[in-house]
Amino acid sequence: MVAKDVLTEAEPKIPHVAGRRIIVCAGTGCKANGSEAVYEAFLESIAAAGAQVAVEFKSEGGDGEVSVTRSGCQGVCSQAPLVTILPDTVLYMRVQPSDVEEIVAKTLVAGQVVERLLYHLPDTGAACRGAKDIPFLNRQTHVVLREVGYLDPENLQEYLRLGGYEAARKAFLQMTPEGICIEVAQSGLRGRGGGGFPTGRKWEAARQRPNVKKYVICNADEGDPGAFMNCSVMEGNPHSVIEGLLIAARAIGADEAYVYIRAEYPLAVKRMKQAVADAEAAGFLGDNVFGSGLRVHCELKEGAGAFVCGEETAMIASVEGQRGMPRPKPPFPAYSGLWGKPTVINNVETLAQVTRIIRDGPAVFRQVGTPTAPGTKTFSITGHVANTGLIEVPLGTTLGEVVYGIGGGVTDDAGRLSKDGFKAVQIGGPSGGCLTPDHVNLPLDYDALRGVGAMVGSGGLVVMNQQTCIVSIARFFLDFTQRESCGKCVLCREGTRQMLALLDDIIAGRADATTLPLLESLAHAVQKGSLCGLGKTAPNPVLSTLRHFRPEYEAHIVQKRCPAGRCKALRKITINETKCIGCGACLHKCPVNAISGEKKKPHRINLVACIKCGACAEACKFAAVEGV
Repeated sequence: MVAKDVLTEAEPKIPHVAGRRIIVCAGTGCKANGSEAVYEAFLESIAAAGAQVAVEFKSEGGDGEVSVTRSGCQGVCSQAPLVTILPDTVLYMRVQPSDVEEIVAKTLVAGQVVERLLYHLPDTGAACRGAKDIPFLNRQTHVVLREVGYLDPENLQEYLRLGGYEAARKAFLQMTPEGICIEVAQSGLRGRGGGGFPTGRKWEAARQRPNVKKYVICNADEGDPGAFMNCSVMEGNPHSVIEGLLIAARAIGADEAYVYIRAEYPLAVKRMKQAVADAEAAGFLGDNVFGSGLRVHCELKEGAGAFVCGEETAMIASVEGQRGMPRPKPPFPAYSGLWGKPTVINNVETLAQVTRIIRDGPAVFRQVGTPTAPGTKTFSITGHVANTGLIEVPLGTTLGEVVYGIGGGVTDDAGRLSKDGFKAVQIGGPSGGCLTPDHVNLPLDYDALRGVGAMVGSGGLVVMNQQTCIVSIARFFLDFTQRESCGKCVLCREGTRQMLALLDDIIAGRADATTLPLLESLAHAVQKGSLCGLGKTAPNPVLSTLRHFRPEYEAHIVQKRCPAGRCKALRKITINETKCIGCGACLHKCPVNAISGEKKKPHRINLVACIKCGACAEACKFAAVEGV
């Protein structure tokens, strides 16, 4: 990985602020934690203090003016709601409406910080004034997310002040379609939504098709559990996606564009719709784009949440009004896609990267990342990790840097830093694979991950500690893909169902020596025989966990024991006779009368009758019940 300072600024290019600017995070996570009430409280408190309040940011604002604006996700989702104050570069966390008056009095009036609302380092307790002091933020490299946590996503003028639509204007007025495809190919950009196919090659294939009618589609149907990168980009900088879509349309000669966005992202839908309307009103979309005489019309298509519609041919069917089911390839969409016409499909992050490539040039784009995987990648990091949220790092960054350097380390079930370290990381959602502590030095890029049976995928990272049952995790992801199967392929429809039944046997203690060979054989059959990417990758969580944690599967089957102690059916609940005083509390609480014993003498549990409900452990005041 090569890192350059040119793209590592913790803060983006924000227009000069003559007065003060308060930026309240209005991403989904912060809104869910009450950031709208914080925003309203700032307006009231500043007005009460006698300052001039502006709810729309203006770079020419006066010295006494205070601008209060909303932004997209500021990244540190575990500390929501977040508030940034410029030009003081102060970042406050977990801000409540009751904190606002103190912030106004101390920070805006007296120039001091409210220390209790700052981020404190978990190891030393030191307070961090702003993003430059917080490892979770200052160890990242923001390109796509560079303005996401700062600019007002519903203000086109602010996007324009930061150079917005300059790349699209250049593409329409100064470049040829062939020239655009060449620059994107030279950048080495690979699709950020799955397998990492070269974007320039895809565009060139569609450009060369002789058809007059062509289409471009933005794949905004992010559906992996634990993934919210595309959602955050659309919520925080929707115009960067629209601009990338315009460039793609110019590159292949398309005059119609679609944004296929899942309806489960209501805030992203709202902001994307407004961005399209504002771009049309400004002449960036429509019948005469930038006065070039070329037309590009854009329409939002809301998906109903079917995971399979993230697969490009199923998405095409859905846009056409059909049931979202995949079709065989070839022909690929670049040759025959929407309504049989050449179609390019790129995901949200890919299109946002394109905007930077055309504006700054391929050479700048290649200054970070690896030779075979240039640029940055956004990831969502969730699970048993100190800092959860949205991150962006150069491709090639190691897993250890993400989990420990940026994530802050692995936590136990109570949220404390764990001494044991992590057990596994699931990358790429249900389609991805499992990584272990042996992979801490593994670079996160397409080729390196493919070499260990995993994939970048959409970029979801789920960190698991030592108390996690790997078999249950594999079942969780397989259950998701099984439920989301469109049912077209017998192997995907029935094979995943039977795999799920075998995992249930393992977790319930019903498995025997034939279970694992059958599970593996069935997994490979589903991989080979399924039609689309969903089916072909559905067995990945099972196969990758079997590769790295086979002894844990065998413990479930042979010893009838869950090493993590999570599988209820395999718990062996006993009463420690040296601790039990025979008080009878557990006996009276047992709902199935599985406990026996005389008063003031040690009690016993009938393991055949026991349903492992844990009522006995809750009733015992002497910690005599073990194995719960």
